[in-house]
Amino acid sequence: MADAMSDRSPEPPRQERWDRRMEAPLAVASAVYLAGYAVRVLAHHHLSQGWLDLCLAVTLASWALFVVDYAVRLRFSGLGPLRFLRTHLLDTVVLILPLLRPVRMVNIYNQIQRRHDKPRLSLYARVMVYSGLTVTLLGFAGALTVYRYEADAPGATIVTFGDAVWWTCATLATVGYGDVVPVTPIGRAVAVGVMACGLALLGAVTGSFSSWLIQAFTREDEKGEGTGDEKRPPGDSPGAS
Repeated sequence: MADAMSDRSPEPPRQERWDRRMEAPLAVASAVYLAGYAVRVLAHHHLSQGWLDLCLAVTLASWALFVVDYAVRLRFSGLGPLRFLRTHLLDTVVLILPLLRPVRMVNIYNQIQRRHDKPRLSLYARVMVYSGLTVTLLGFAGALTVYRYEADAPGATIVTFGDAVWWTCATLATVGYGDVVPVTPIGRAVAVGVMACGLALLGAVTGSFSSWLIQAFTREDEKGEGTGDEKRPPGDSPGAS
């Protein structure tokens, strides 16, 4: 009996069990939140007030789930509110700005592969894939927010969702053509965030690609040196005269 108990793996901490249990619900809630917000922004002129209220209720319910998750993790951490906020600053920012929450869906692919023991992408490929998905999600959320606050603003140049998407792509790519620019305070605040994300993600992809090239060239050099050693006659060292 004692041997059986000693062989039993220790039970994971409560916070770890909670994270595993809430992984799928939070991913679904993130997608639902983004979809509800997108419908309210893009179709507000074409839907009845009842449908708009339903979309609002869906987004608020999703955000309420985010609040519950944050509160439970705060309780399980055993930390005070201020210390938890300092050590989980990104989680706090995402709670205040729930449009950033869909980025959590980026990890689903890797987690599913781990569960099914399937071959995973290499580190460099994962960085590029995750960066691409993150750019897509953040770009879409940024375009929605800019379009919502800019479309009806006086003197606005971003008057259609297409303008917002074009501006977001140019800003994320750090090009900045300047043909369309935000004029509202919220639009400009979003612009600062999009610029920062664009620089960070571009740096991550560039650094990962450069590292992959260096590693690939190093392997080729080592392979070439090994082939040269094999072709030398026995007993003939490189320094022999």
